[in-house]
Amino acid sequence: MADQNLEIVIDQDECIGCSACVSEAPETFDMNDDNKAFVKEPPHDELEFVMAAAEACPIEAIVVTDKVEGKQLHPQV
Repeated sequence: MADQNLEIVIDQDECIGCSACVSEAPETFDMNDDNKAFVKEPPHDELEFVMAAAEACPIEAIVVTDKVEGKQLHPQV
């Protein structure tokens, strides 16, 4: 199961529907009827797969934040 201390947000306006995130972390991401990615509740992939999915997004529409530390993990700022 994914780390519950993660906040995973997808910018729906930026998402181009390539589904790379779904390929990398299918237990966390899925596609909606508008062909936009969304985060499943609760996410079930381990951090390494969530990060791989975020990194696979060609437009960096996925933001991953550690809620405990308040640190953005992806994209790095």
